[in-house]
Amino acid sequence: MRIPNRYSLLAASLGWFVVAAGLAAPARAQEDPAKYPGRPIHLIVGFAAGGGNDIIARVFGQKLSESLGQPVIVENKPGGGAIVATDYVAKSAPDGYTLLMSASGISINPAVYAKLPYDAIKDFVAVSELASFPLIMIVNASSPIKSVADLVSYAKAHPDKMNYASSSASFQLVTELFKQKTGAPMQVIPYKSANESVLAVVSGQVTTTIADAGPVLPQVKSGTVRALAIAAPKRMEDLPDVPTLKEAGADVDAVLWSGIFMPKATPPAIVKKLEAEFMRIAKLPDVIARLKPLGIDTVGNSSDEFAKILDADIARWGEVAKAANIWIEQ
Repeated sequence: MRIPNRYSLLAASLGWFVVAAGLAAPARAQEDPAKYPGRPIHLIVGFAAGGGNDIIARVFGQKLSESLGQPVIVENKPGGGAIVATDYVAKSAPDGYTLLMSASGISINPAVYAKLPYDAIKDFVAVSELASFPLIMIVNASSPIKSVADLVSYAKAHPDKMNYASSSASFQLVTELFKQKTGAPMQVIPYKSANESVLAVVSGQVTTTIADAGPVLPQVKSGTVRALAIAAPKRMEDLPDVPTLKEAGADVDAVLWSGIFMPKATPPAIVKKLEAEFMRIAKLPDVIARLKPLGIDTVGNSSDEFAKILDADIARWGEVAKAANIWIEQ
């Protein structure tokens, strides 16, 4: 199945971004890692301001700035499913002054894009997973579907009517994994954002969607949608009565994450310094309190632990995309 590509200009424009990035970055002598940082750090986010990844970047960036004594400048470079931002950082100087704040898309894009201008493993070092966020499966509150079992039964009985909203490859592959595990036929309907996907369920344009807690929780609490299950290993504190997908009979566990990456050749001493800082910040009570209401759990794991998660996710989502025959041609 070929996904309609909303970024048809990406292939033509990406080269310009790469050239511009190279021209804009002046040559610098190798700095002493022991004196790092000696100037502002740029934290690149591949999504627009105001989204979950942007909020996480700004919360952690502020704390990092306070600790290191240098400004941490959050730069939003949206476009192409975060491909533009990811490629920008991959081709930046490996000096510790350009970081990538990436969502799980860095592990999912290799599965769905026929060609990428970077390699998630060869071009980056994983520094630390900052946060994770469970996904929630919902239907309209007036829907006769009361459970995951009801949804599967309805889909099999009405394959021509069953559809789901998706705003990114991440959400789509989680839903495709659900389809593969349950045998429920559903047709994807693309939307531009998770919020639009949720509103599509509210308005009755689609039957269901799987999205992150940010846009979902307000609708659940207002009674406009019904939460069927949580795609995570455990239930959410805000929705204690909603089962996990595994509890509901679907063998799906798909927590998404956000974390920090740096160009591969960054000095190990700088990587270790930032790894320690991010692990510390993730455990700060005020950081946890700031993100918890958004359905975001702080993590702060080690570089080695995060690298293993990246490797496993690339393999996992590659298998899901292959089984679903999903790819995007640029």
